[in-house]
Amino acid sequence: MSGGAGLALAGVDVGGGGVRVAARCGGAAVRAQDTAAVPRVQGGIDVPRLVPRILDLLRGTAQRSGTDRFDRIAVGLTGLPDLVEDPDELVRLLRAGFPAGDVLLAADALTTHAGALRGRPGVVVAAGTGSVALGTDLHRLWRRTDGWGYLLGDRGSGAWVGQEGLRRALLALDGLPGGSATLLARAERSFGGVQELEVQLYRGGDATSSLLASFCPQVAEAAREGDAVARRIWREAGTHLGETAAAAASPGLERTFSWGGRLFDAGALVSDPFRAAVLRRVPDARLVDPAGDALDGALALAAEGPLAHRPPYLFRHDA
Repeated sequence: MSGGAGLALAGVDVGGGGVRVAARCGGAAVRAQDTAAVPRVQGGIDVPRLVPRILDLLRGTAQRSGTDRFDRIAVGLTGLPDLVEDPDELVRLLRAGFPAGDVLLAADALTTHAGALRGRPGVVVAAGTGSVALGTDLHRLWRRTDGWGYLLGDRGSGAWVGQEGLRRALLALDGLPGGSATLLARAERSFGGVQELEVQLYRGGDATSSLLASFCPQVAEAAREGDAVARRIWREAGTHLGETAAAAASPGLERTFSWGGRLFDAGALVSDPFRAAVLRRVPDARLVDPAGDALDGALALAAEGPLAHRPPYLFRHDA
């Protein structure tokens, strides 16, 4: 059964930007997604509200794949284990709502690594709403850096970029140094005015990080239009991500680096300073383009690829 040949497989990626599912059954490969924020409650992930969304996508991909069950499902989940009080609850609810054989539950740092390097040792930084890096030789060495959330860390993440953009917008409003009138105009258009911005952010509760990250594309557009403040924010973001990745390179670990996550859709704005920061700290680093994303990594785990041997970031595995 190694490699999942002949089995009906599903990979699930749950991140700050929504839920994605990929299914593989025979020769059919199907994908589906939603883009709603991950539901939160009391600072953690609201599993009972999240699971129905996953089930809807699983049922739809199963039907389109011509199957009524999956032999293996692998779920990559943001914030695991810190933001999930009972990981077993998620597995139980999935099983209750859809026929499944093995169910694997993994941190998104692991699925992003598996997707980017396809089961090879090295370091991968994942940057979406949050940011985290994982360096591993797949056996003895496992080192995670950052992933501490937008209040304590997640440097260079979408939430970080959005927050920096909004700070610079408000500096311009107050007439203070370091502000950007361009970002102020974009913030007012995006949120319906500064007062509305305050209301949304300070009453956003558990959705605050997603609200901050929602301004990230505006910062990217401003940078591409030549706004010096916005360009500086992106340089700092890429530098932070490169430093986070370099810090995950434990002694003795192969110096291969890659990346994943929607933040890298910004292209050279973030990738150029990211590469430069890695090479400053690890001069012999080999930077390789990701072979796939976190969803590909989840599907690879479902196929019981090289990483499906109960590593530290695989929190649940039903045999």
